Amino acid sequence: QVQLVESGGGLVQAGGSLRLSCAASGRTFSTYNMGWFRQAPGKEREFVAAITWNSGATYYAGSVKGRFTISRDNAKNTVSLQMNSLKPEDTAVYYCAVAILGRNPTAATQYGVWGQGTQVTVSS
Repeated sequence: QVQLVESGGGLVQAGGSLRLSCAASGRTFSTYNMGWFRQAPGKEREFVAAITWNSGATYYAGSVKGRFTISRDNAKNTVSLQMNSLKPEDTAVYYCAVAILGRNPTAATQYGVWGQGTQVTVSS
């Protein structure tokens, strides 16, 4: 069974950092693009960052560009999200996902496998 498990969430003060990790099991995703999304209470799920299968390209939402960095390790079947200079508005449940379509890495509709999410809370 294909599974994605996120970890690394928690409570941090504004200006702090967290590193999220996503471990894939059940099959290798080394040939698939992967992404991170987030959903805050009462809001739609939104794109955060994505990375192509060979780490050749990365994509970021404007709200996190320059603060977050996505990376992957295909040998370990993991993808990570380094989050620096966190703001209270970054508070959300963060999900990693595997893209099954390759046309638009920022669109949630392109992703077919999702993790259960990890909570990130940034206090002011």
